[in-house]
Amino acid sequence: MKNIYKSFTYILLLIGTLTYAQQTPANKQDASILITGATIHIGNGEVIQNGAVGFENGKITYVGTTEGATSGTYKQIVDASGKHVYPGFIATNASLGLAEIDAVKATRDFDEVGTFLPHIRSIIAYNAESKVVESMRPNGVLMAQTTPRGGTISGTSSVVQLDAWNWEDAAIKIDDGIHINWPSAYQQGRWWLGEDPSFKPSKTYSKRVDEVADFFHNASTYLKGGQKEKNLQFAALKKLMEGEQKLYIHAGREKEIVDAVNWAVKTGISNLVIVHGNEAASVTDLLKKHNVSVLVPRPHRLPWAQDDDVLGPFKLAKNLSDKGILVAIEMEGQMERMNTRNLPFYAGTYAAHGLDKEKAVQMITLNAAKILGIDDFAGSLETGKDATLFISKGDALDMRTNIVEHAFIQGRTLSLETHQTTLHKRYMKKYNNK
Repeated sequence: MKNIYKSFTYILLLIGTLTYAQQTPANKQDASILITGATIHIGNGEVIQNGAVGFENGKITYVGTTEGATSGTYKQIVDASGKHVYPGFIATNASLGLAEIDAVKATRDFDEVGTFLPHIRSIIAYNAESKVVESMRPNGVLMAQTTPRGGTISGTSSVVQLDAWNWEDAAIKIDDGIHINWPSAYQQGRWWLGEDPSFKPSKTYSKRVDEVADFFHNASTYLKGGQKEKNLQFAALKKLMEGEQKLYIHAGREKEIVDAVNWAVKTGISNLVIVHGNEAASVTDLLKKHNVSVLVPRPHRLPWAQDDDVLGPFKLAKNLSDKGILVAIEMEGQMERMNTRNLPFYAGTYAAHGLDKEKAVQMITLNAAKILGIDDFAGSLETGKDATLFISKGDALDMRTNIVEHAFIQGRTLSLETHQTTLHKRYMKKYNNK
């Protein structure tokens, strides 16, 4: 009987593995590849018609016209005539790999108990075998900044590529920055309790800002002192205070952004990024003065105030870009892990409301790479950079035409199969047989 139970257990484990495990990550590139005849979107705003991209050993070796490529030196030729080639899209401020099923608490690992948690590292909780992660690749989203949530200081984010065995394989930049949820300057009345639902100044705002300032002051004092007793929270701010990490301040309203930037400058923090920045277009002079980048929200949302432009959320990226602000798109919000796969279509929405199409591409490629500090090897199709790119049948910012046929991460040929594609094939077969 024991043997029967044991065999039954093994069968269940095998079924579970076959059913729920992610595909095996791609092998290292072993043959040089040249893609020809495509429209090449470099990622820096430039486009090459009838272009070619060649790569070997995971690195790009040629970008230019098809006529200028020496095809004889490449072992594999991919004819992409009439198609488009893009750098791999990069999702910023995403919690990919930190939760699998929102309704199942055991799969949620994106925040910790506490208020000031700069020592919490999201990368060690990253689940490389997440089914949510694998669903990004068929839309061209090949890299992401996996970011913790919760608390006033959430912890540190890291940048990962989305085809890996484990977090060590996935990481392409570990602990790139620390994230602060700046206190809200306004509070909304609880309408369900009969309160006025309008926004009013928060009575606790100044107190909470002072708490942030005090924490950083104490950390600075600790770092300058003997550090006889180990303080993990204060020690975690060392690289940030020395300018080796970025500070991502999550703030939306004008007052919050102004207060946050002025506080950061006063504290001596030079590498600053505003996340959300819903009203950032009102303070572009301040942002430019201190070289502050902005990660704008997903555009499919309502205006914040009754007197806001109803199309304001759709125009935010253009308004900031026109003022010379470095802009990328961040993913935080409802159903954010699932919706991260729609990153290119959010860029397309911004393009549909005035932003130049190639600047929209740039927001989710080179701009994102610059903000994350990985632009020396990612974000654009340039010789010497990682061969992280994909081929689409059409415009990658249009959900109707972004049909990804081939994708590569560091030269490795990816599987584009997911749980969703498996189900699609299964049920298409069922109904086609009727």
